[in-house]
Amino acid sequence: MRTPVPPEGTRVLIVEDDDTIGRHLEAALRGHGYRTTWCRTGVNALAEARATPQDVVLLDLGLPDVDGIDVARTLRAELPGLLIVILTARSDEIDVIAGLDAGADDYLVKPFTLTVLLARLRAHLRRHPPDATRPEGPVRVGDLTVDTSARRCLLAGLEVALRPKEFELLAVLARNAGTAVSRETLMAQVWDENWFGPTKTLDVTLASLRRRLGEAADASPHSLALPQITTLRGHGYRLESLPPTTSPRPFDDPPQ
Repeated sequence: MRTPVPPEGTRVLIVEDDDTIGRHLEAALRGHGYRTTWCRTGVNALAEARATPQDVVLLDLGLPDVDGIDVARTLRAELPGLLIVILTARSDEIDVIAGLDAGADDYLVKPFTLTVLLARLRAHLRRHPPDATRPEGPVRVGDLTVDTSARRCLLAGLEVALRPKEFELLAVLARNAGTAVSRETLMAQVWDENWFGPTKTLDVTLASLRRRLGEAADASPHSLALPQITTLRGHGYRLESLPPTTSPRPFDDPPQ
């Protein structure tokens, strides 16, 4: 069977201080059509990512100068369209959560096989190919603005702090405002089309998103045109505009 090739010109920044692993990754990725750059420290990796546009970062956490979690957080803040995949020996659940919360899109524990890494890269790049990562204009639904290029959520002009998956979930709903979005679509676009974890992850993330938006709405002294995330039982969710209101919990489902 013919091996799939990555989108032309896909650039991968390898951040790995182990010479053996770094050499093997670089050779393997180049052999599969990727353009690679290899950095051994976090400081050099940040400088390289800022100087040369990258599509993917393969990031070790145990770097000699800066913790990889801090590198991931900085990359996500400065380069919101970047695909970040953590490759690390840290396998504890708390480390996985910290990496994903810092902005990583995926997390692989060493040792891993090259075939699994390549398959995951292909899956991510199918959903977000490099030539489709042009900045999108902000989406406004009522007084809620979702700016995917700047990775910012604003409610009546005030920024709402969201975790990475909360923001991505809201972005999908906002881009499809007024339209029913199925659970399967949300799982595929926000997590991964090959996600094998519990779908309750979606429910937990959406509940947290509602809570954060609700708290921001409660803090506003003004009447707002607030959107509502409606649960469509047995299907998914819909984000829809509502007229200005002073209701204290506008993001909760209406009474059934």
